[in-house]
Amino acid sequence: MFKSLNLKVIIFGFIFTFFSSFGQSFFLGIFNSSIRDTLSITQGQFGSIYASATLLSSIILIWVGKKIDDVNILRFAFFVTVLLSISCFLFSKITSVFFLFISIFLMRFSGQGLMSHTATTTVSRYFTKSRGKALSTCWFGLSTAEFILPVFIVYLLTITAWQNIWISISIMILIFLPLISFILIKNLNFDSREKTENENFKEKNIKQWSRKEVLKDYRFYIICLNMLAMPWIATGVFVYQSFISESKEWGTFVIAQSFMVYSVLSVITLLASGFLIDKFSSRKLLIYMNIPLLLSAVVLIFFNIQISAYIFLGLIGISNGLANVLGSSTWAEIYGVRYIGSIKALTTALMVFSTAFGTALFGILIDKGYLIEQIAMISFIYILLSIILLFFVRNKLNPQYI
Repeated sequence: MFKSLNLKVIIFGFIFTFFSSFGQSFFLGIFNSSIRDTLSITQGQFGSIYASATLLSSIILIWVGKKIDDVNILRFAFFVTVLLSISCFLFSKITSVFFLFISIFLMRFSGQGLMSHTATTTVSRYFTKSRGKALSTCWFGLSTAEFILPVFIVYLLTITAWQNIWISISIMILIFLPLISFILIKNLNFDSREKTENENFKEKNIKQWSRKEVLKDYRFYIICLNMLAMPWIATGVFVYQSFISESKEWGTFVIAQSFMVYSVLSVITLLASGFLIDKFSSRKLLIYMNIPLLLSAVVLIFFNIQISAYIFLGLIGISNGLANVLGSSTWAEIYGVRYIGSIKALTTALMVFSTAFGTALFGILIDKGYLIEQIAMISFIYILLSIILLFFVRNKLNPQYI
């Protein structure tokens, strides 16, 4: 399916999304109890620190992320790699609440933010006709990490201190990633593109929108309303899964088992969406992205039986698989790839911000005594309104040709 330099770019994207996991909520959450025990802080305090550090990282990402449009890709990858390694090392040295804030900020900024941003921007810019399949393969790196790392890290925590794990991760990153980056993308530049058999392929004739122009385009905001539904709602569900399980009386292990359904359906959808995007385009698939998420809210509102937990998380997994690929390919299709780094820096920052928003909003509503069904109804209304707005502009999402 992919050849030569194409394959190298794919492998680069896969590895960088895999290593972005060290700054993702699912990975950092594994160390929640260990860190709280070390610092003697509550769940609420940890959540507040986590949300505020995530918010700060999203703001800084808007400025730093755009530099990928101005700097050689290999140099930018080296910078991100070194920053991630330093962040992991500092994370192993947490001794105070202030240091915890700084460490989480750096991990969210370098890991979840810049690592995934570097991977998806490079793949989105390089690939044209096969962008959908390329991005779905690239995001499979994160899915692989989500499948492997939790069990492996929980095992390591039984035989060594959590600080030692982070020091080992830091050393591994510093040795492995610069070398692999040099091998894979040393020949890439801003004009490197996938070679296609169809010489009349029109993507190079698309108007290349700058970030300032994009911010003046009303379509951008309607698409963002849809893109951000998955991050804030899913993060709220993941962080407060114990509250949901208790409210529904599903039992201790049902949610954990349901995550297997989430993971499997997310991966299947992720791989299928790449082929669908290359055949039909992201613009046409976008309207369907949040329909499974909408249905998951319906399940949470009306059903309490245990099997509904599997259906609930399975539907979220389908939307997640679609959102990962569409979140990168849609912007390239509509706005071109010349300034895709700048545009994706903004959208990635918004995504990171939305995860902080979801964590805070769910927490506030729970503290105010809202039932999980009421929170699900709020989520349902948001998703439905964003889909309706997108429906009215769905035929206006075509790129401008010059």
